[in-house]
Amino acid sequence: MIFTIALDGPAAAGKGTIAKALAAEFGLMHLDTGLIYRAVGKKTLDAGRTLSEADITEIARGLSEEDVQEQGLRTSAIAQAASRVAAISSVRDALIEVQRAFARREGGAVLDGRDIGTVICPEADVKFFVTASPEVRAQRRFEELRDRGEDVQFDDVLEAVRLRDERDSGRKSAPLRQAKDAVLIDTSDLSIESAVAIAVEHARRALKRT
Repeated sequence: MIFTIALDGPAAAGKGTIAKALAAEFGLMHLDTGLIYRAVGKKTLDAGRTLSEADITEIARGLSEEDVQEQGLRTSAIAQAASRVAAISSVRDALIEVQRAFARREGGAVLDGRDIGTVICPEADVKFFVTASPEVRAQRRFEELRDRGEDVQFDDVLEAVRLRDERDSGRKSAPLRQAKDAVLIDTSDLSIESAVAIAVEHARRALKRT
């Protein structure tokens, strides 16, 4: 049996935390697909020069598991680079099958990202769209970056969040949007425990239907 859970949503909404909790609850493997794009983004920054879309696509095709597991992928600069490369259709095409193969593994999997329920796993057994207000998400990201020792200002983080939302939602290839059959979880005023409980309950119901 394959049981697939898909989570989508903007940055710092809490989908990664919920995805990890779901994976632990149901004994499934978890893939944060955003790390794939962050790894590609990091390589473009490491190049130290302007790369063509063809160059970036070749980087995506040559991505290794070690690249995705590399430390230091969660900086604000890499997040913005990831959003830029994710807007390139050929890059997304190069990475689709990697993600789908993960979802098809024996037993199933939990995947979170921006287009899981709409493009990668449109037939997922249960889908969630996890969101929160830009201000709440910016505060979370600000505290996260500050705790890592980055010298950041809240207003700059908020602007980056809004710019990324605009880029992710406005791109032509697989824009960020809620799948019609996805369960909406707004974490603006929810504790993580409450958000996880909602997701687990919906996933349990979906599992009974499989």
